[in-house]
Amino acid sequence: MRVVRDASFLLRWISLFFIAAAIGLTMVELTRYSRLRANYPEGMTIAGVAVGGVDPQTAAQRLLQVYETPIEIQYAGAIIHMDPSLAGFQIDTEAMLAAADLQRTGSPFWSGFWDYLWNQETPTTDVPLIASFSEERLRAYLRNEIAARYDIPAIAAQPIPGQPTFAAGSAGQELDIERAVLLIEDALRSPNKRSVSLTFQRTSPGRPPLQNLETLLKQIIEINRFDGVVGVYMLDLQTGAEIHFGYNRLQPIPVEPDIAFTASSTIKIPILVSTFKNLGPTLSEAIAADALEMVTKSENPASDRLMERIAAGRGPLVVTEDMRALGLENTFIAGYFYDRAPLLQVFKTPSNQRTDINTAPDIYNQTTPSEMGALLADLYQCAQNGGGALIAAFPGKIDQAACQQMIEYLKRDKIGVLLEAGVPEGTQIAHKHGWISGPSGIIQNISDAGIVYTPGGNYVLVVFVYHPVQTVWEPVSTMIAQLSQAVYNYFNLPTQ
Repeated sequence: MRVVRDASFLLRWISLFFIAAAIGLTMVELTRYSRLRANYPEGMTIAGVAVGGVDPQTAAQRLLQVYETPIEIQYAGAIIHMDPSLAGFQIDTEAMLAAADLQRTGSPFWSGFWDYLWNQETPTTDVPLIASFSEERLRAYLRNEIAARYDIPAIAAQPIPGQPTFAAGSAGQELDIERAVLLIEDALRSPNKRSVSLTFQRTSPGRPPLQNLETLLKQIIEINRFDGVVGVYMLDLQTGAEIHFGYNRLQPIPVEPDIAFTASSTIKIPILVSTFKNLGPTLSEAIAADALEMVTKSENPASDRLMERIAAGRGPLVVTEDMRALGLENTFIAGYFYDRAPLLQVFKTPSNQRTDINTAPDIYNQTTPSEMGALLADLYQCAQNGGGALIAAFPGKIDQAACQQMIEYLKRDKIGVLLEAGVPEGTQIAHKHGWISGPSGIIQNISDAGIVYTPGGNYVLVVFVYHPVQTVWEPVSTMIAQLSQAVYNYFNLPTQ
């Protein structure tokens, strides 16, 4: 009996030992698990930053260390380090740690302890970045600190003094701010890709101020030493900007009111408009043939036939009335072209009543550079979009197709000199030239007025020249060609 009792007593103590050992081991593991539970589980990341095995304070320090690192910006050969705070970039550490804590402590304690005892890893997911930044502050930084320092401005072409050409301008480069904002924002939100290479846009050198062109045109006249009267009018048909000036004996003169010149054959542009208004808008075959002959051959008999069809015996006056309806008070034709045609009416205009300048304008037909330019601009606008003064002044009598047809006629005026000589071969010019001789056969007036179509923009250019003694053809026609070339080059500037 004693042996049995001794064995039972021993077993009790052995059992108690194992129970005590199990309790001790459990307490050790509970302590170890409690410590581990105070840290983030292995493999856990917050905003792409590894935080497994560290406590929240250490995790916060790691996040700040990563996301406060400057962004490396590469642009125009320079390397710039941008502090994220300059873009107002801030991470919400508390919100991210709170989300991470839900994963760390979200499972019941004993369930987590059981998984721990059985070496089962607690599943984790990456806590996404929670941050804010100011796009407005980033744009301001890009404009003021990067673009302002490293952009290369375009250099506009510059006129070569005294020549109808321009020194080539050079394109510039400009930071693509919209693209830069996207790239930098991505870098700010990345834990490891914190370097960006910014792109730029090429900028056109553009045109120099219109005043530069005006100065160049005046220099051309001065260098040619033409000591008569010159009237120049240019209109940019894209912007409406214009150049308008006059010279008398190489001295600038006012152009308000504009200078009255003999219209000579440029008056056939108003006759053409009046023909379509009164006999169109679609012309008969015979009338169209006369209109084409009047423009392309500058035939006076064809002009007279058209005016006679417009109004027998008073066609020139009807043409003048049509110009008045368009607001052109200085443009008129007072008689037919044939020899000894009677003067139908004497016209006094603001321009021919000036006392400070006198070009001895023909009492039969007169105009001014600006009015002839305005008529061509109206014709262009009508042909392009079916609007403008011609349609408004003559509703139902002139339409877009009629204006397009008139311009086609004017494009067929081919002489190879004056305005045409100043533009590259193949350039389309809808124009009418003119010159007139005095009783002795000496030329005193030369003019050309046209719409010039170019790749760089379309424009109206009108030049009238008068000399009281003689307008010598060769130097004057060359000067007009140089003026035309200068304007063409301005609209089609060379670039490097």
